[in-house]
Amino acid sequence: MLGRFSPSYTVRGYSAPRAGTFSGRSRSLAARAFTRNSVLRQMDWVLVVMVCALSAIGVLLVWSATQPSLLAAGENPHTYLVKQALWAVIGLILMFAVSFADSRRLRSWTPFVYGVTVLGLLAVFATHAVNGAHAWINLPGGFQVEPSEFAKVALVLVMATVFSQSRWRGTPGLRSVLLALACAVPLLALVVKEPALGVALVLAVVTATMIVLSGTKLRIIAGLAAIVGGVVLLVGGTHLLKSYQLTRFTSFLHPSADLAGAGYNAAQAKIAVGSGGMFGTGLFHGQIVAGNFVPSQQTDFIFTVAGEELGFVGTITIVVLLFIVIVRALRIAVRADDLFGVLIASGVAMWFAFQSFVNIGMTVGIMPITGLPLPFVSYGGSAIFADMIAIGMLQSVRRHHSVFAE
Repeated sequence: MLGRFSPSYTVRGYSAPRAGTFSGRSRSLAARAFTRNSVLRQMDWVLVVMVCALSAIGVLLVWSATQPSLLAAGENPHTYLVKQALWAVIGLILMFAVSFADSRRLRSWTPFVYGVTVLGLLAVFATHAVNGAHAWINLPGGFQVEPSEFAKVALVLVMATVFSQSRWRGTPGLRSVLLALACAVPLLALVVKEPALGVALVLAVVTATMIVLSGTKLRIIAGLAAIVGGVVLLVGGTHLLKSYQLTRFTSFLHPSADLAGAGYNAAQAKIAVGSGGMFGTGLFHGQIVAGNFVPSQQTDFIFTVAGEELGFVGTITIVVLLFIVIVRALRIAVRADDLFGVLIASGVAMWFAFQSFVNIGMTVGIMPITGLPLPFVSYGGSAIFADMIAIGMLQSVRRHHSVFAE
């Protein structure tokens, strides 16, 4: 009886959701995110995975390289671990942000990026020199920014913009080359003035590569090569390089001449790389790393940490991952629809290839010590940000191809 006469209550304007409604909506959002024309579907996910793998290896190697000295000093042994992980996460955010911009947006950003970079390179001379170089701008909270790393991004963008705009009028001629050089020279000159010889070499190689790939006539390229050769002879003959820069080259040519001085870094680096054997001593178990025998082992000589603690297998893994990144960049360049995309992708590919070769080469004794970080692996926020922005530029060029491929 009670159940028969019990009142029933209804709330108007409300109906309970059907089972599976929210899960259906989430599936719908995921489906839209990966539709054929979506940004995420058009991205090169192999490239993203390789970059993430290199960044993860870099975080571990930086942690292992810095923990012993921090413990000895009574400081937090996780300091560099947290910083490097933070840089990597911010870098990935920058990469995805740039990836969502199309190639026309990249062109429109070029004057701003170039102008800010030049101003940053000028601003470093108002700061105090660190190890004889004006390369960093101090920020609040103990952070620093290195404008020379972003000069690589600015150079690739400005060279691609100049040559792609001139291509509409036919094959790039002397006027276009001179305009491109007029944009590249200030970046090169300011980086050399810091001095950052390693970065200057990267800028010079990327500039030469992009001029050649722009379709410039061979006689113009030959004339430029002759001029560059004359400048190199002039620099060598007039002793414009600083003494420590010349010492680095002479120690490379004669590594055993001064093992206690100029040749010390190269000798210790080769010992560290060779001591790891096939599988290494394991992370945090490297004796040479713990003894801090190799200077700057978390930045310029991070490959020595991999050699000792991860062994031959670990170093080859890093080389293979970098090789795949470079190959994917070249693949994007080959498939690009316009000269702007070709030059962006090829410029980034040459940047990563040359810098990786020099960094690894100087640790095994086949290249002079120039102070270049290993892309995505070495410690440093500015370097990671610039590298990730470059990957974002590659993704933007790939998306442009994907749109037109439809």
